[in-house]
Amino acid sequence: MADTKREIERKFEFTKPKAERRGVPDLTGTAGIAAVHDQGTADLDAVYYDTPDHRLAADGLTLRRRTGGEDAGWHLKLPVAPGVRDEVRAALSDTLPRSLAALVRSRVRDAPLEPRVRLLSSRRISHLLAADGTLLAELSTDSVTAEREDTTAAWTEVEVELADDTDPALLDAVEKTFGKAGLKVSDAPSKLARALAETGTEPPARPRPDPGDDGTAGAYVLAYLREQVDALITYDPAVRRDEPDSVHQMRVAARRLRSAFKTYRKVLDRDVTDPIGEELRRLGRELGVDRDQEVLHEHFLTALTGLPRTLVSGPARRRLRTWNKTRRSGSRRQTLAALDDGRHLALLDTLEGLLADPPLKSGAGKPAAKALPEAVLHDYGRLAARVDHALSLDPGEERDHALHDARKAAKRARYAAEAAEPALGKPARKLAKAMKSVQSLLGEHQDSVVARTALLDLAHQAHGAGEPSFSWGLLHGREEARAERAERDLPELWAEASDPALRAALG
Repeated sequence: MADTKREIERKFEFTKPKAERRGVPDLTGTAGIAAVHDQGTADLDAVYYDTPDHRLAADGLTLRRRTGGEDAGWHLKLPVAPGVRDEVRAALSDTLPRSLAALVRSRVRDAPLEPRVRLLSSRRISHLLAADGTLLAELSTDSVTAEREDTTAAWTEVEVELADDTDPALLDAVEKTFGKAGLKVSDAPSKLARALAETGTEPPARPRPDPGDDGTAGAYVLAYLREQVDALITYDPAVRRDEPDSVHQMRVAARRLRSAFKTYRKVLDRDVTDPIGEELRRLGRELGVDRDQEVLHEHFLTALTGLPRTLVSGPARRRLRTWNKTRRSGSRRQTLAALDDGRHLALLDTLEGLLADPPLKSGAGKPAAKALPEAVLHDYGRLAARVDHALSLDPGEERDHALHDARKAAKRARYAAEAAEPALGKPARKLAKAMKSVQSLLGEHQDSVVARTALLDLAHQAHGAGEPSFSWGLLHGREEARAERAERDLPELWAEASDPALRAALG
């Protein structure tokens, strides 16, 4: 079993031997620190694991097996923001626990995880306390020895890690006090990064295309694709940990990749990208089951909560919990199975291969300022045709389907404009904003269609269990009204979004 702890910390190093001999200054009186209590010394022995080409280190992850101290075991650290990491822990064992192996799979794939560096640390620990005895932070002074093959390195570093709910401003105050005593913020983001650097094994950085190098359409499109592939890889462990919004963000990355392949068909060869797009579609479908259920449940819960108590008949909230638990249990398993499927790992390998050796067409060499607007406007024209068709139909099932098709076209037009924004600037940003407003309104309509189907299911289940179904019928009526509002507002919104000046500004 693994558990997670959010770490907010700052690492420091001594700037001169003289400062190191003086040691860590007394922090009493700094930012509400009323006392510093010595907790003694612990000897730690940590072996860090990575692939032979250091894939984890390249992305800022660390995976170690550590003995000694109070938290001996396996630790995986995932970067969240500068100075902030999530540490996922598992019990000490001889082999890597499956729970942690799954969290690094999107990076590691089929490559072996091997011991790369051993760190031996003598850690002196102090607790920084408030006046009422509350723990504010833990101060650690580590004397570290790194061993890698026949190479060793040694240094001393100081770390301040905040306790839960401590204001991060404390770290700024400590940094100021430390600066006067000859300590600076460490250049290395982690002990492992410093160990690799000081033993001569800098991990290779993941390539980041710079579209500004030559200003071509191909450079900008590849940079955008790199962002989306990175998102797929990064959100994989977040989805496995059931982090909020992670399924949605991973699904969006898959959609953006598919859209880019279609939009920029004059840049990338679709004979190569179409099969990849189909795999991305499959992944999106698998992820969509879990995400759609999550959204439905939240929407229905909010709607029920907003009803007057007199209009909530029977055990409606209990019925909703049971319905969601049953559906989410299955969808959650489906999501995890999709991520563990060999096809998913093969897809990531294929995407990395495409970026390394892109199937560029002649349009890739054209100036971005010329080629990208043509692609964006093509997708806009596709959306315009679908909106006009939907508005020409009478209300009903056929129109519902047409509006859903228009929503998908709006999403693609929005993604096209967003991908072009780094090259085209404000005009692309304004068009993307307009397309997003159309997508959102059409999304309201489609969400209502889906919600009504689910509400009928809830009503049938309630009726079958001998419960009143009035509340579900009431919510069904409100969903019908939501769809009618969206259809009523669409012509005016579309008139604003289709302003010729928006398109003309693209050049």
